[in-house]
Amino acid sequence: MIITVASFKGGVGKTTTAIHLAAFFQGQAETLLIDADPNRSALNWASRGDLPFEVMDEWQAGQNSRAYGHVVIDTPARPVPADLAALASSCDLLILPTTPDILALDALVLTVEYLKQIQMCGYRILLTAIPPKPSRAGEDVRAMLKEVNLPILEAGIRRVAAFQKAALAGVPVYAVKDPRAELGWQDYEAAGEEILRDFSQSLSVDPGDLPDF
Repeated sequence: MIITVASFKGGVGKTTTAIHLAAFFQGQAETLLIDADPNRSALNWASRGDLPFEVMDEWQAGQNSRAYGHVVIDTPARPVPADLAALASSCDLLILPTTPDILALDALVLTVEYLKQIQMCGYRILLTAIPPKPSRAGEDVRAMLKEVNLPILEAGIRRVAAFQKAALAGVPVYAVKDPRAELGWQDYEAAGEEILRDFSQSLSVDPGDLPDF
């Protein structure tokens, strides 16, 4: 399975999502994370510690990606439409992380509108950095996206400081000492399981009957 993580806006947890989805999928089969972001955020994360999966840039990966059961691709921030079209056509699922704030949602709308233009339906929105209660920002944004029939994952990622600690240490969030680290990992496990379940279901039905992702 090839999963591409993309966003028209920085700061929405794109690399964090790529890292942790790769960590989840590594538990299912050998997984490769391809860092195609010029900032090399995933490679820098890996260089500071120890990740349980391979991380390569797009040039190193080459034909090697065929040897892996799963491939996760971390993409350049703010891809131009032509790049987004190429990314969308070369993966099984496009994950669009977004935080529940107006600037991120504006960027998400632009992304979705372009995906509609190129008739790309294989994508899912992932809410990230959801603030704790009493804030209802996560619930309100989820309800709004569902109301307009956008394909959002039921799983969402809570805002926990442990993700920053994980990035500094160069490890997945479950490997840092923080009382809320396990909550962050559980959120990505739930997202990974949902992605796997939906992908498995899509393989078991006739292509003409597939729902829009």
